[in-house]
Amino acid sequence: MIKRIQVLLLTGVFCFAVQAQNSRLLVSDDATTTNHTTVIQGNKVRYSATVGTQPVWDEEGNTTASLFYTYYQRTDIKDSATRPLLISFNGGPGSASVWMHIAYTGPKVLNVDEEGYPLQPYGVKTNPHSVLDVADIVFVNPVNTGFSRVLADKNGKMPSKEEQKKAFFGVNADVEYLAEWISTFVSRYERWRSPKYLIGESYGTTRVSGLALELQNRQWMYLNGVILVSPTDIGIERKGPVKAANRLPYFAATAWYHKALSEPLQSKDLFSLLDEVEAFTINQYLPAIAKGGFITEAEKQAVAKQVALYSGLSIDEVMGSNLTIDTAFFWKALLRERQQTVGRLDSRYLGIDKQNVGERPDYYAELTSWLHSFTPAINYYLRDELGYKTDVKYNMFGPVRPWDRSNDKTGENLRQAMAQNPFLNVMIQAGYYDGATNYFDAKYTMWQLDPSGKMADRLSFKGYESGHMMYLRAPDLDAANQDIREFIKASLPAKNQPAKY
Repeated sequence: MIKRIQVLLLTGVFCFAVQAQNSRLLVSDDATTTNHTTVIQGNKVRYSATVGTQPVWDEEGNTTASLFYTYYQRTDIKDSATRPLLISFNGGPGSASVWMHIAYTGPKVLNVDEEGYPLQPYGVKTNPHSVLDVADIVFVNPVNTGFSRVLADKNGKMPSKEEQKKAFFGVNADVEYLAEWISTFVSRYERWRSPKYLIGESYGTTRVSGLALELQNRQWMYLNGVILVSPTDIGIERKGPVKAANRLPYFAATAWYHKALSEPLQSKDLFSLLDEVEAFTINQYLPAIAKGGFITEAEKQAVAKQVALYSGLSIDEVMGSNLTIDTAFFWKALLRERQQTVGRLDSRYLGIDKQNVGERPDYYAELTSWLHSFTPAINYYLRDELGYKTDVKYNMFGPVRPWDRSNDKTGENLRQAMAQNPFLNVMIQAGYYDGATNYFDAKYTMWQLDPSGKMADRLSFKGYESGHMMYLRAPDLDAANQDIREFIKASLPAKNQPAKY
């Protein structure tokens, strides 16, 4: 492969191209490839890493934006027809691909300790658990994340904020342009025959759920699997009593982790405890909340007592919230006597506030910790190890709001894609200590994705003893990658197996 390819599509005027090289304007079509060797699960793996940009075009063929990507391809395997391709998205919306790229499935991971806390000097190290041994991976940054940007038109004029929102910044606009982009990528790199998988984290699960049907119906590209990491509701409503009740198993897990439960509960192992709490949630807590103001005082007191035991809060706090505990209050209140708060995305992390009183933490302890290590590492890695030189700022979180969340039918779209494609399987991964997209919500989403139960054998759930980014904890980095590896292998059909019911 040619080591350096640069195609300047921003303008045909040479003087403008020279000016662009000395500014923060993005080169819309650009790629750099380097070759590497690593060891995964004890075996040597040779691979290439291509970092670059690929344009987004409108219906008239005009360049409207360019997306930055990193593509890892194993070079010691020649048959791309049987080699799976994993297409990876993070969430936000507005988040770069950095999180799963250099902490989860890629060939390099952050220099962090066994529990995921930042270490200095900042940087990356070999990931011995990467799934690059079984699948090539492309990490995609949607518009305004990473180095990806909206571009000026042929006259040098930037689209208005409303025009940008319509084209890029909404549930359905996001899915539509990304499907086109994926189709171009697959064509450029000659991957049409390869088994294809999507993986998305957080809002990225909304994105890939929508993409599953969009790729099928508009690009005629059929997938073998979709992996939902710490999923959102993907358009499947869980409001009112369901939303409130589903938090309790997460509360119990977090309280157990911080040794904030009574001795009989604290002495249980986590999974025995969660089995008990989940049963109580479904059979008693949810019905009690559904009764609202017409629940009897005796039942309310009995349920409040049990909720307090499982959550580590006081009966007065549970009663004062009419049995429905706000998650922000929980993060503030659980360890109030210890003068500490717990994290949102990963409640293993601890914070300290200016005042012990209050209804929510001053800041999210886990996010500040993560930005400590991710930001310097990705900038160093892309520029110094992979050789991508640019003065464009790498947006960890980019300007994409207001985001149009209307008409979110991504969960139903995923169900429809599965129904139309007998080869399509779905796996959900969630951390027990995630307070933003809690694991019991993830289970509920899986249960409701196909109410008929006809595709239950193609839906699976995996839980981990960590948070939103479960892969930051060393044992879960190993386990979660192995779950992906096994999911990919199990969902590959036998040679000449027909796609039919």
